[in-house]
Amino acid sequence: MTYEALIAIGISLALGLLVGLQRQRAGSEMGGVRTFPLIALLGAVCALLAQSHGGWVIAVGLAAVIALVVISNLSLIAAKRPEPGMTTEAAALLIYTVGAAAGSGRYAVALIIGGVTAVLLQSKVTLHDWVRRIGEDELRAIFRFVLIALVILPVLPNEGYGPMGMLNPFKTWLMVVLVVGIGLAAYVVQKLMGPRVGTLLAGVLGGLISSTATTMSVARRAHRSREETHRMTVMVMIASGMVFVRVLAEIAFVAPQKWTALMPPLAAMTGVMFAISAVGWVTADHRAAHPPGPGDSTSVKAAIGFGLVYALVMVAAAMARQEWGVGGLYAVAAISGLTDMDAVTLSTGELAAREAIDVATAWRVIMLASASNLVFKFGIVLLLGDASLKRTLAVPMTAAILAGAAILIFWPG
Repeated sequence: MTYEALIAIGISLALGLLVGLQRQRAGSEMGGVRTFPLIALLGAVCALLAQSHGGWVIAVGLAAVIALVVISNLSLIAAKRPEPGMTTEAAALLIYTVGAAAGSGRYAVALIIGGVTAVLLQSKVTLHDWVRRIGEDELRAIFRFVLIALVILPVLPNEGYGPMGMLNPFKTWLMVVLVVGIGLAAYVVQKLMGPRVGTLLAGVLGGLISSTATTMSVARRAHRSREETHRMTVMVMIASGMVFVRVLAEIAFVAPQKWTALMPPLAAMTGVMFAISAVGWVTADHRAAHPPGPGDSTSVKAAIGFGLVYALVMVAAAMARQEWGVGGLYAVAAISGLTDMDAVTLSTGELAAREAIDVATAWRVIMLASASNLVFKFGIVLLLGDASLKRTLAVPMTAAILAGAAILIFWPG
């Protein structure tokens, strides 16, 4: 027996035992700690034999497992002990294919599928609880994201159009998927953990969903909850700090080869934001906070809107670079950064990745956009917030804006 065959048999046996142990502990009458390892070994043996006798051996083995499952179900029905659901049957068929994958030398596939199967089987209570917590609105949001990511994205052309070939429909929509996915993930986490979360988590989730939306929500609620002004200020600063975490993550996605060069000044600004937040957080009242929901951030309309903004920023940045040089990029960043950091970051990162602009220009464009974004959010508070919130937020927000300006002016390179 070859070394590869021994590995295949060992992997199949281990994964079969794992799934069989879970099924027996769950009280399944169809199969347990002995049946599932045997099914997995059958899959491995059939795959090993198929290497010399043809793939029909695997098909015959699968048919045999299906027959065994049917006979087992008929026996349970005859004994008037039918098991509700099809989980064990599906697991039996899947564990056979896991054994077959291992026998075919696809060890990583076998390990991943076998492990995921065991985790899904064991997580029944947790998964059912999650499903109960997800309402109709959340379900619609998830399927809207599926439409955006798995239906629309694959059919878009992956080629450049317009100035410098910067308008690429596939890459533009991929950025839409990235931004919407971040917001949806934060929303789902918020929903699963319950509405009453601490100030820290409220700021983190609010920043992932939308720091601007968080600021608007805080400004409006401050009129009704003046005693919580300090905590709300911390929420705004943490959410604003999370913008820079998103910026670093988006640069890593769109320009990984330039990330180490772009990271230091932006990481310094991230540190400043969280240092300011930490000072307020240690003295704040940490009663439950409610991060804002994502609103229509997963709607197709909102996705198309962001895609258009991103595409316009890309084209405007390319044209500004051609017509006015670096100064044009700074003007685009200052204006578009007022409302949308994602589009500025992603478009600038792509320009840097293509070496259409140098690294120093790229991070300064992003930093200018972030400073513009901070000014815009402070303007929201000045417009919508009460006097107490304005006074409390003025010092940390001014400090953050000045820190950004200092990095822009004095950072070397």
